[in-house]
Amino acid sequence: MHTIRLFSFQTVMALLLCSTILLSGCSNSSSHDANGTIQMGGSIQGNELVLTGETATLVGEDAPPQDGYRTSVVIDTPFGITSDGDNLYVTEMRNHIIRKIELASGAVTTLTGVAGESGAEDSSEGIARFNTPVGITTDGINLYVCDERNNTIRQVVLASGVVSTLAGGVGEDGFVDGTGSDARFDGPNSIATDGTNLYVVDNWNLAIRQVVIATGVVTTLAGGADDSAADFNYPNGIATDGETLYVADTQNNTIRQVEIATGVVTTLAGSTGEQGSSDGIGTAARFIRPSGVFLQGDHLYVTDGAHTLRKILISTGEVTTLAGVAEEFGAHDDIGSEAQFSGPKGIVAVGTSLYVSDFGNDLIRNVDMSTSDNSVTTFAGFLRHVFIDMTTDGANLYVSDEGTQTIQKIEIATGAMTTLAGRFGMTGATDGDTSVACFNYPTGITTDGTNLYVCDFYNHAVRKVNIASGEVSTLAGSADTSGSADGVGSAAEFRSPYGITTDGTNLYVVDREDRTIRQIEIATGAVTTLTGGAEDSDSTDGAASLPLLFPGGITTDGTNLYLAETSYHTIYQIDIATGAVTTLAGGGSLFARGSADGTGSEALFNGPRNIATDGINLYVTDRGNNTIRKIELATGVVTTSAGNAESSGSTDGPSSAALFEGPSGITTDGKKIYVVDDFTKIRSIR
Repeated sequence: MHTIRLFSFQTVMALLLCSTILLSGCSNSSSHDANGTIQMGGSIQGNELVLTGETATLVGEDAPPQDGYRTSVVIDTPFGITSDGDNLYVTEMRNHIIRKIELASGAVTTLTGVAGESGAEDSSEGIARFNTPVGITTDGINLYVCDERNNTIRQVVLASGVVSTLAGGVGEDGFVDGTGSDARFDGPNSIATDGTNLYVVDNWNLAIRQVVIATGVVTTLAGGADDSAADFNYPNGIATDGETLYVADTQNNTIRQVEIATGVVTTLAGSTGEQGSSDGIGTAARFIRPSGVFLQGDHLYVTDGAHTLRKILISTGEVTTLAGVAEEFGAHDDIGSEAQFSGPKGIVAVGTSLYVSDFGNDLIRNVDMSTSDNSVTTFAGFLRHVFIDMTTDGANLYVSDEGTQTIQKIEIATGAMTTLAGRFGMTGATDGDTSVACFNYPTGITTDGTNLYVCDFYNHAVRKVNIASGEVSTLAGSADTSGSADGVGSAAEFRSPYGITTDGTNLYVVDREDRTIRQIEIATGAVTTLTGGAEDSDSTDGAASLPLLFPGGITTDGTNLYLAETSYHTIYQIDIATGAVTTLAGGGSLFARGSADGTGSEALFNGPRNIATDGINLYVTDRGNNTIRKIELATGVVTTSAGNAESSGSTDGPSSAALFEGPSGITTDGKKIYVVDDFTKIRSIR
C-alpha cells in the first residue's frame, strides 16, 4: 500500500534544497528520515508547521505544597534561621513569611505572614504581613525579626503567633535613635539577643544598633557614616555572648568584635579588603563576603560567600573550614569537604548539629558535627528543576536543567522524565558517565541526532553527551580558563557560552560575555570566531560585525544563523559563509520594545530569549511579552502564534485562551513546538 502526500510549494522547495545539500557532499544535516525531514539545529525541519495555537503542558509541577514534612515542602529564599531547641524558625525573604520546622518530626508549617504577599500589618489588626523578612533570633518566648523593606523590627510571640512592631517607622528609612516607631533604620538585616536587648545590624547605615526589648528604646552602639573608628562596610550577621558582639563585616571580608560596654571595635579574623578562602590564625585567614554568624561556647560559626561554612575558635582566632568546597556552588550532600552549598546565609547550632539556610538552593541543610567528617544532608526543602533550553531528536526532548545541574530526557509520547547526564545537584567539570560527570550551569543545548552539545556556562566549555550512553566529554574550552582565544579543543577559550545550534558539521555558539558567535568543527573540536567582538556593542548591521549586548538563543537553517538579541529586542540573520549580519525583525535598540506584529523593523519584541526553525519560519520565545512569535523567513513578517502580551499565566487551551509566564527555551519535532515556560514547565503548541 502506498501513501500519497500532498506538499506545499514551500515544503517542496525546502526538500529540494535539503537534497541538493546532501548530494553536494556538504553535509549540513545530521540525519534525515523517509519522509524527507531533516534534523538541523536541534529542530526537525522540512515540513512547515501549521499551528492551531492549542497549548498543553507536557511536564510541569503543580503549585508546591506550602506546609508538609521536611523534603516534601518547597522552601523559598531562606535567609535567617534560629532555634528554641525544639524547632527551627526560618525567614523566607521573597515569600514574606516565617516558617516553623519541628526538629523531632520534621513538620514544616507557616507560623506567620502570608505567602507571596508583602505588607506591614501587625496581627492585632488582622493577618500579619512582612516585607522581606531577613534576620531572626529568639529568646525562647518571642521571635525578633528584621523586616528589611519595612525598616522595622518585629516581634512574634511563639505561643500565639501574635505579631507586633517593636521599633522603626514602617516604610521610612533613616538613621535616628529614639523609642519605638520614632526610631529609624535603613535596611536592618541581622539580629541577635542577650535576653534583655536586641542587637541589630543596620546595613545601609553601616551601624550596629541596640534595642531595649522592654521599652523599644533604640540607640547606636557602633558604626555609622560618621564613626571612622568602627568603619563597617555593609555588615550582615551578628551574634553575642552578652558582653561581646561578633559581626560579619561582609564587604570588608572580616569578622569583627564589638565590646558592648564601650562600643570598641576590633578585628577577630580576616583582613580588610583582602578576600580568599584560606584558613589560618586571625588576620592571616581570608573570607569572601561572610554573612551569617552563630556563637556556641568558644566557637563562632560563619557562612562564607565562597559557599563554605567556617569555624573560628575565639580564644585563639584560628579559622578552619567545616564544610563546602571553596568557590564552588551546588547542592550536593556528602562529607563536609565534598559537600556543596550555594550562597549560605543564616546559621544556627542545636547540640552537635548545624542548620544552615542554603539561600541559593532554597534548602535547609544539616551539618552533623558529631562525625569526624562533618557530614552534610538536606534537612528541609527540595531541589527544584530550573529548565533553561531544550532540543529534540523527534522522539525525546533533552532539557538543560540549571536547578539540578543535569541534562533531563523527556519522552514526548508519555512525558516521562529521567536524568540522562550529570550528577543531581552537584556542580563540576568532570567528564564520564552519569555516576561522575558534572556540569556547572548548563544552558544552551542542541543535537545532531546522535550526540547532544551543551553550553556549560560557568565551566566556559562546550560539552558533548552521547545520547545512547549518557557519557559526557568536553569538546572545546576548559573549566580552568576563560577568554576569547581560538584553537582546538581545550586550547580554545570561551567566556560564558550561552546559546548553541548545529548544521550537523559545525556547532555555532553564542559566547555571551565576549559578544561573539564561535564556530566549532564537530569532527576536530577546532574553534574559530565567526563574527562579533567585545567592542561591537552598537546596533549597526554589517559584514563580520555583530551588534550584541545580551545575546540569547540561536538556530540555523543550514545557510544562515538566526539570533535572538534580548537587550536590543531584535532577531538578527547571520550569513554563515560571510559572517554578514542583517536585522531580520525588531527595532534594533534598547528602547525599541513592544508587542507589535508587522514586517521587519516594524515588528516589536520585548526581550526575545530563544529561537527555533522549521526551515520555513522562525519561532521566538518573546519572554517579556509572554508570547510565542512567528517570523516568515522569506518576508520577515512577524505574527503572534500563542500567548497574550497583556496577560501572563500557565493556562492551556486554544490560542485565544492560552497564557505563558516568561517563556525561554524552544524547539520543534516537526509536528509541534515545545516551549520552556516559567523555567519549570514544558508546554507544547500544535
